[in-house]
Amino acid sequence: MAKVILFDLDGTLLPMDTEQFVQHYLKELAPRVAHMTDPHEFIKALLAGTNAMLTNLEPDKTNEQVFEATFLSLLPVSREDIWPILDDFYQTIFPTFSYLCQPTETARKVVDAALEQGFRIAVATNPVFPRAAIYHRLTWAGIHDVPFEIVTVYEESVFTKPHKEYYQYICDKLSVDPEDCIMVGNDKQEDMSASQLGMKTFLVEGNVIDRGEPKYTIDDQGTLEELYEKIMKREGLFA
Repeated sequence: MAKVILFDLDGTLLPMDTEQFVQHYLKELAPRVAHMTDPHEFIKALLAGTNAMLTNLEPDKTNEQVFEATFLSLLPVSREDIWPILDDFYQTIFPTFSYLCQPTETARKVVDAALEQGFRIAVATNPVFPRAAIYHRLTWAGIHDVPFEIVTVYEESVFTKPHKEYYQYICDKLSVDPEDCIMVGNDKQEDMSASQLGMKTFLVEGNVIDRGEPKYTIDDQGTLEELYEKIMKREGLFA
């Protein structure tokens, strides 16, 4: 019997068009560093740093450390100069992006139901954003006060989706076997890749992302409301 449910955030517990959100994020962030570096070069460095996180498999570096090394190597700025600007952006400007999401009360119902049914729960969002940005999104989803055992953020996490090492990292943190976990998400590649380790997977319909390949096992799927019903009734994967 499964003991742990891992929830993706963007597009799963927080319905959104992820690509639209990222484009708006970049459009708003780049001009704020124009006084110290070219905005186009800044975006190139930001994307290169993100790609470094997405490809890194070194277990002794947090995602933040991986990002920082690549990002700063491409810009004529110091961490001391640019980080306060980035931190202020995440604290004051990023929260205004909530209108790009479509929060649903069902998200809270789902995680409350999981707790009520005795499951351990964690947020397995791809940890390529700082803690502040991720917790703002938890707030928009109405679940910031839920006692998740882990929320993966880039300051603390090692590895990223879709690497199986990311899911093993979470299992190690929770001291559970992959076979005891169910990964719930909307991305057929990033989230369903958890099946490589033996986790069961549930695909949330509504904002499904599918790049075509590779294909991973999907054990069950449905809307958030259907997920809620299955958890409450202890049906299927949640029996």
